[in-house]
Amino acid sequence: MLQAERAAGALLPEYHRATPECPHPERWHMYDSMTAEAEVLEFLRTLVTTLKPELIVETGSFLGVSTLWMAEGMKANGFGKIVSCEFDPVVFAKAQEKIAASGLAEFIELRNESSLEMQVKGTIDILFSDSDMPIREAEVKRYLPQIRPTGLILMHDASSHLKTVRDAAFSLEAEGLVSCIFLPTPRGLVLAQKREGRR
Repeated sequence: MLQAERAAGALLPEYHRATPECPHPERWHMYDSMTAEAEVLEFLRTLVTTLKPELIVETGSFLGVSTLWMAEGMKANGFGKIVSCEFDPVVFAKAQEKIAASGLAEFIELRNESSLEMQVKGTIDILFSDSDMPIREAEVKRYLPQIRPTGLILMHDASSHLKTVRDAAFSLEAEGLVSCIFLPTPRGLVLAQKREGRR
């Protein structure tokens, strides 16, 4: 959070080290080391305007930056809701302030709870999994029954040097639950769909 406060919303060069799949991370940008890369935020917003989701579930709100980028897409669409959770109460309070001041709060339901306990009603069009890395596989499995067959699952932090999430995605794929594409961003982004959606 200190890094984000010091940056004060300025774009910084991406700091993650090079990987075989992304040899030039310096070509990307970030607002801080916890929020998704700026280019990934743009991708999220474009996904929202392209797919027109009614319900997005986001895990790991952090300071609410990715939440707001997706909400901008919903505002452009004229409808939709994001249910986003942040477990840390201090971080949650900061995200709450940012969202309240954004003019986009009508599209966001921010919760201070665990993604593994959160109850969400309805069919999920997009799941953006960006919480604590060790629980990502359990998180996707938890929400999988609610995800629309043609819906999307995104898992951030899936680069080859952040092996936990990458391995979780491979495991979900090996179980026949999802089909994955690994996007070569500095921190790695998995784009997946339920296998049953491919039939």
